[in-house]
Amino acid sequence: MEEKRRERRLELDVSIELERLDQGQMTTLKMIHVDVTDLSSSGMGFRTSQPMENGALYDTRIKIWTNEVIQTVIRIVRCEQLSDSAYQCGATFVGLPSADALKINIYSMFNPEENE
Repeated sequence: MEEKRRERRLELDVSIELERLDQGQMTTLKMIHVDVTDLSSSGMGFRTSQPMENGALYDTRIKIWTNEVIQTVIRIVRCEQLSDSAYQCGATFVGLPSADALKINIYSMFNPEENE
């Protein structure tokens, strides 16, 4: 598979809260825990028990390793079914504040073994 990521991805286990934005009637997925498989300043990959529609937009609150919460919007760019109850999804950040992107980049600099 051809690598399309612009930024190095970090492997983490964080909690995210998602709220669907691009439907006429918002669908809230209350504080679901997903297994974030990688994270960079441009996007993230995660596993979930719920299918996500490609192109869908979600207001997202990501609790990171410092216990801070990053709020941003993500766009689902892929979601593949792994089993009956598991999906692997990829998302790009839409409008990630530069201060939050910097936090991710700094973590990456100080934890290079996370991505080896």
